[in-house]
Amino acid sequence: MGRVPRRLDGRVVVLGATALAAWLALAVGGSGDGTLTAICSAATAWAASPPVSFDPALMLNSPARLVAGWALMVTAMMSPLIIAPLRHVYDRSFARRRGRAAALFLTGYGTAWMIAGLGLQALVLAVRWVAPAPLAVLGLAAGVALLWQISPAKQWCLNRCHRRPHLAAFGAVADRDVFGFGLTNGAFCAGACWALMLLPLLAERGHFPAMIAVALFLFAERLERPAPLLWRWRGPGKALRIAIAQTRLHMTSGSGIGEVSR
Repeated sequence: MGRVPRRLDGRVVVLGATALAAWLALAVGGSGDGTLTAICSAATAWAASPPVSFDPALMLNSPARLVAGWALMVTAMMSPLIIAPLRHVYDRSFARRRGRAAALFLTGYGTAWMIAGLGLQALVLAVRWVAPAPLAVLGLAAGVALLWQISPAKQWCLNRCHRRPHLAAFGAVADRDVFGFGLTNGAFCAGACWALMLLPLLAERGHFPAMIAVALFLFAERLERPAPLLWRWRGPGKALRIAIAQTRLHMTSGSGIGEVSR
């Protein structure tokens, strides 16, 4: 099998540019009642006067608009999380198949998150109907997110996000393996992240800052290694340690340069 370039720089740049474009689209188109807040505004309108069906909500925000908003949200927030699994796909693919393999992986991953989006958006509608008060809804979501964050089930999903399965090298079997890897990785990623993803969906006016905060937390959390299934807090501990170490290194380097200059 052909060897892969040692660095992932090109792919990181592409993923970074894609995520940045999605963030810009959300900032410009989702700042008011655009794509990002489509499901929230629909849920708010429906919860204020619950109809017999969901038709009024869908009239305010068409299914296509809801799907587009969710796809942008997932692209913006999850692109950094697929760097490692996408690297695995590249490492296990011949050079001539890498583009095809990456596309199949991303298709599977995106499919899993779009299915998860249907469930999350339905949950948002149901919660807003039961408890339409925004602060009460957000507090309930925060409590659920905290409980899920410390649960063994969350760690189970995180551990499987780190799995790197064997991938066939040739033919339809290789295509099936790569697509299946994307689908399962996306499913476990959604399983790990679903509770935190509710927070930006339910934050009416602070949805964009909530998205940024959750995206940073998820990226930092994914730096942690697989761990035993225990009830415990899970957070960006490793990312904080790296940041502190880098800060100390820069401070030491700066003081060293000052000493030399004197």
